[in-house]
Amino acid sequence: MKLVKKLGMVLMLAAVMVVAAACGGDSKDNADGLEGSVVIDGSGTVFPFMAKMGENYMGEQENVSVEVSRAGTSAGFKKFLVENGTDFNNASRSIKDEEKAEAEKQGIEVQELKVALDGITIVINKDNDWAKELTKQEIIDIFTASKGKKNWSDVRPDFPNEPIKTYGPNENHGTYEFFYEKILEEQALPEKINLQQDYSTLVDLVSKDKNAIGFFGFGYYDNNKDKLSAVNVDFGQGPVEPSLDTIKEDGDYAEFTRPVFTYLNVNHAKEKPQVLDYAIYTMENAQEVAKETGFAPLSDEDKQAALDALNGLKK
Repeated sequence: MKLVKKLGMVLMLAAVMVVAAACGGDSKDNADGLEGSVVIDGSGTVFPFMAKMGENYMGEQENVSVEVSRAGTSAGFKKFLVENGTDFNNASRSIKDEEKAEAEKQGIEVQELKVALDGITIVINKDNDWAKELTKQEIIDIFTASKGKKNWSDVRPDFPNEPIKTYGPNENHGTYEFFYEKILEEQALPEKINLQQDYSTLVDLVSKDKNAIGFFGFGYYDNNKDKLSAVNVDFGQGPVEPSLDTIKEDGDYAEFTRPVFTYLNVNHAKEKPQVLDYAIYTMENAQEVAKETGFAPLSDEDKQAALDALNGLKK
């Protein structure tokens, strides 16, 4: 009789295990057998996009840890282009020739993935009621040392005779490099410009200074509209408000629009299945996550081209 009871208990336990396995069979992580970590660093501008992407991915792949940091584009490349470096480097500019050379020296194959579009946004204090609309040239003059625009009245005679306080991200950031190289055409910034590593610090500084004017990616403005105002920029056809509708490479805000990227270590993608899977997941969901995090989505053509390249890495 005891033997029969024990046999019954064993059969019941086996049945429970079968049911549990069947219930867990739909879990993506169990089906794929993915585990380990994905390590990402780089651009502070791209950080909100990639942090959200990582959060979503871990919701589906419980055995994979996605670690996202924000050292800045240039600092991130230094962590990426080394032996046992990061798996991805987020970047708010294209990889430079010297970084490509370093990748070749290290034997690292790099895949560029364009993930979204961003608009350089000029921000002012909420109490600034005079500079809500500026021409592109006035913005360049404000942020160029040689133009000598020290007071607001130097920009336009009817502006207050108050000192202009300029702010922006520091040299670690691709946003700084894009602004300096593409918009200012490598003209020196004002000597007293306040450059910061952390974007939340920039938001705070501009929000507390009536005479402040700064620049960074649209997403940081979009998430802080209660603290800051955005300058509408006149590129020659009337003022244009930065928005997800105008931030396009061929749109009204095109001159201040730039693509943003993540760069994949292809060596790691071939060695670690979770890294390649995460890259594919990122591109599959890039358009939706872009809209959620203050970026304009990339085109269907760009998305498909990236997916084709990534799927080509599968063994």
